[in-house]
Amino acid sequence: MPQTRVYGRDRVRFMESLVVGDIAELKPGQGTLTLLTNERGGIVDDLIVTNTSEDHLYVVSNAGCADKDLAIMRGRAAELQATGSDVHLEVSDNALLALQGPSMARVLQAGLSDDLAKLSFMNSITTTVFGVPGCQVTRCGYTGEDGVEISVPAGQAVELAERLLGVRNVWPAGLAARDSLRLEAGLCLYGNDIDETITPVEAGLLWTLGKRRRAAMDFPGAAVIMAQVKEKPKRKRVGLTSEGPPIRPHTAILGPEGTPVGTVTSGCPSPTLGKNIAMGYVEVAHSRAGTALTVEVRKKQHPALVTKMPFVPTQYYTAK
Repeated sequence: MPQTRVYGRDRVRFMESLVVGDIAELKPGQGTLTLLTNERGGIVDDLIVTNTSEDHLYVVSNAGCADKDLAIMRGRAAELQATGSDVHLEVSDNALLALQGPSMARVLQAGLSDDLAKLSFMNSITTTVFGVPGCQVTRCGYTGEDGVEISVPAGQAVELAERLLGVRNVWPAGLAARDSLRLEAGLCLYGNDIDETITPVEAGLLWTLGKRRRAAMDFPGAAVIMAQVKEKPKRKRVGLTSEGPPIRPHTAILGPEGTPVGTVTSGCPSPTLGKNIAMGYVEVAHSRAGTALTVEVRKKQHPALVTKMPFVPTQYYTAK
């Protein structure tokens, strides 16, 4: 996962010229999920931006979007620098390790002097982890479970990974396992559920737009996005549960008359629920929870039900 540090007194203004979130309101050590948008209101990428306690912003992008994200960020930085603004980027070569699940706090606390009980979801600290200094630990992850992502110097990443894997009940997890968890949590996968043709309103990600940013309309695509807020979009991302074989991306979603009303963007059997789950986009008229629809798998039709997300309750941690 690409990691970029943004320095300079104009770093917040720089970041807010690219994303929809209210970066200025972030407290030291606090982060947020935000969206990098284009002038058509489409989602270029979903990012995590953290206001660190070390006078810079820490930005984590999707690996598949690394080149385009960095090109956009460098281009905008150059534009601002040309007008006298103080902003510059530093691309980190750190590795990123994710430790996720109900035992995370117990496992990680053994290697930290900091008290994890004081670290809430989407907050970050720089610390030493099992003897490896200079790690940035953020309480987040894309599983819906309590977890952390650890930014670790690349030369010590294997050492730290092996140390963690040496702890009882810690196992490596592949992308398919992670994907089932993020889908159970109702989280979007970039390139499947969101892309440059889909707006935050259509994706049900309106909560990422800061109240101040909505009023100012000073982010890319603001005119398109705010018009959809007012007039409602034509399509909407929904959750689905279904019977029969699992439903996969590109599966057709049919309305009561058997006509296409949408398309599946993600789908798999849910290990937790023991049934098929999916998400996709449907015409707004068919988007209400409880609406009976049909999915077409291998030329056969199977019942599906629009279902509220998350499918499985999330376990994000809030410090008391």
